[in-house]
Amino acid sequence: MALISLSQSFLTQRAPPYGIGMSTGIRTRDLRKTYTSPPPLASGGGFGFSAARGKGNKQPKPQIVALDGISLEVLPGEIFGLLGPNGAGKSTTVGILTTRVRPTSGQAWIGEHDVWAEQVAVKRLIGVVQQRPNLDFTLTAREILLFHGAYFGIDSHERTERATTLLERFKLTDRADQMVRGFSGGMMQRLAIARAMMHDPQVLFLDEPSAGLDPQTRLLLWEIIREYNQSGKTVLLTTHNMEEADALCQRLAIIDHGKNIALGTPAELKASVPGGYLLRLRFGQHSPEMLQRLQRLAGVREVRPIANNENSADVYADRGGSLVGEIASLASAASVELCDVHISEPSLENLFLHHTGRSLRD
Repeated sequence: MALISLSQSFLTQRAPPYGIGMSTGIRTRDLRKTYTSPPPLASGGGFGFSAARGKGNKQPKPQIVALDGISLEVLPGEIFGLLGPNGAGKSTTVGILTTRVRPTSGQAWIGEHDVWAEQVAVKRLIGVVQQRPNLDFTLTAREILLFHGAYFGIDSHERTERATTLLERFKLTDRADQMVRGFSGGMMQRLAIARAMMHDPQVLFLDEPSAGLDPQTRLLLWEIIREYNQSGKTVLLTTHNMEEADALCQRLAIIDHGKNIALGTPAELKASVPGGYLLRLRFGQHSPEMLQRLQRLAGVREVRPIANNENSADVYADRGGSLVGEIASLASAASVELCDVHISEPSLENLFLHHTGRSLRD
């Protein structure tokens, strides 16, 4: 009964007919979010902590800075990615844009609608897939899709057709009339995405959509996301998977500690890494003179000691393997043991290492 009354309440203000309307963009301006308790589903790895002053003898509450002034513009009809390590602020950004998290300050818009001033209008335009599937285990896969369609005012015939099409597209037809409590994690994730698409939202939010999926399912998901985008829909996804960001996103923002540290197309961002190639070197002992000599090698753009590891250094260069022999010769001449060399081609991971000194997967 609760579901029926909720649906009827929502349907007193019906959305425009299915499929009508221009592509919808996303904007944020100086978004900030500070928690005084751990945020939902946060890993805590990337948040900053500062102590607030207490009153009297009360213990001060910790201030967890999840977002620190994020400003973004996602173009209508674009696949846009938020890339960063766990705890960087990606899920909090999505939470604000989907009306689940109230910002401490700043503004956000879906199309022309202010997210927090016009929540009902925003909810009609968006579909959301959260980091963890939140499916009703007492329903079958088909019932989950049908109830979602009814909630958004889609008539019985139309929602039955859409449910059948989505179940087939996500390869769930064989399990359509079974309770989802017996589904694997990958099946639940596919069903959660199908449910988000059921009312044909103009903007689709995917929070870590391929986390835990096997490679075959991941490729299927990428294909479906591209198809949905080609119909004119805007897609915003969060990920810490560099391959996923590179393969799917037309543009992306790399964020860390609640701040935007880089913005552009994957190709532009990779090209912005000094020299492109990254050679991570480990020596038997610390030698500042060795680092100075490395800097003078042809093609070397930058040499950086690795924080908290004085015997290692990152070398950004225009070439990779051909430098190893010259580095080994320098080390031998300086009586410094070269213990290990790891070479990476131009990548988003290298860009993040350059800006932050740590891995995207940290």
